[in-house]
Amino acid sequence: MFILIAIGILIVYGLLVFYIGRSGWSWIKPAVPSRWFRIFYIVALVFFATSFIWGQMLGDVTLISIIGAYWMAVFSLLLMLVPLVHLSLWLLRLTRLPRRRFEQRAGLLTLIILIALMGYGSFNAYSPVVRKYELQIDKPVEGLQELNIVMAADMHFGLLSGPSHARRMVEEINALEPDLVLYPGDIIDDDLDAFVDSGIGEIIAGIEAPYGVYASLGNHDKYRGRMEVLIEALEKSNMRVLYDESVIIGGKLELIGRKDRTESDRLELADLMKDSDRSRPILLMDHQPYDLGIARDNGVDLMLSGHTHRGQIAPAHLITRAIYENDWGYLKKESLHSVVTSGFGFWGPPIRLGSRSEIVQIHVTFVGQTGS
Repeated sequence: MFILIAIGILIVYGLLVFYIGRSGWSWIKPAVPSRWFRIFYIVALVFFATSFIWGQMLGDVTLISIIGAYWMAVFSLLLMLVPLVHLSLWLLRLTRLPRRRFEQRAGLLTLIILIALMGYGSFNAYSPVVRKYELQIDKPVEGLQELNIVMAADMHFGLLSGPSHARRMVEEINALEPDLVLYPGDIIDDDLDAFVDSGIGEIIAGIEAPYGVYASLGNHDKYRGRMEVLIEALEKSNMRVLYDESVIIGGKLELIGRKDRTESDRLELADLMKDSDRSRPILLMDHQPYDLGIARDNGVDLMLSGHTHRGQIAPAHLITRAIYENDWGYLKKESLHSVVTSGFGFWGPPIRLGSRSEIVQIHVTFVGQTGS
């Protein structure tokens, strides 16, 4: 069944590439195209269309991986632009305007719009903003009335989200003077070697917070060997990874980090919290923002997630909005506060349209009687 689905996806992909390629050919071909020009065009299209696949298969070939990542963005944008151009040309038939002149310029116009969108999307990906939320947890904490939490997720550190982007994150987080720093998953982009060899670990080790730096793992925090090797490598970066476990922060509140939803042996939340003291504030890092009701029913006060990227490239945000109860931002579900970040990094191409790379600052106020 899996093979049939994969073949079906490849067939659909091939047809879409053919549609884009044929449209591009009709707009850019010279009046009398030479045989060699035609061959070059076909070979270039096939190379770009398969570059992402080759990049996954030949992980050591950095250039092909970069080309493949950018092709993903170009392909996604052309799937939206090309039909719009065709529709515009079709509507011209209802007018007396010189249709042929517009057809000849359609390719140039499409290229200009594509370049503009790629530039704007790259700016959104590499220029993070700080999102700020203020919330109140109705539980008293002896000696602690406020907590400045800074969260970053979906960094996808590796090839394109590299050392310079990591330095940007360190500078932004330290400037916010956090009490506690949390990474709810997808710290690396499937390749631990790229993370280690680039020196990103040493860079992000410079983040400082009096209550510490903690992380949970996401669906891209993977390693071909034992997971303990991955966790050990990450913890050299001045963070503690909570892998279906919890810790008491400063003797005042509980922080839980879950395994990712994709891991078959992850515990049920009720089992993970069987010894939790519900009188304390309970914070939960769960990479994928599912099951808010379950978190609420188990007494979680604040659930922190990422994963969605807010669709990363519009209109995919409409899909994430339909899938998740909270796909981005802040949502209060009775006693539960849910915060989902669009992520600091990106998956695939370093392009964001309809979303923005971000760091999240959460100012938490604890209220209630301490009994003292």
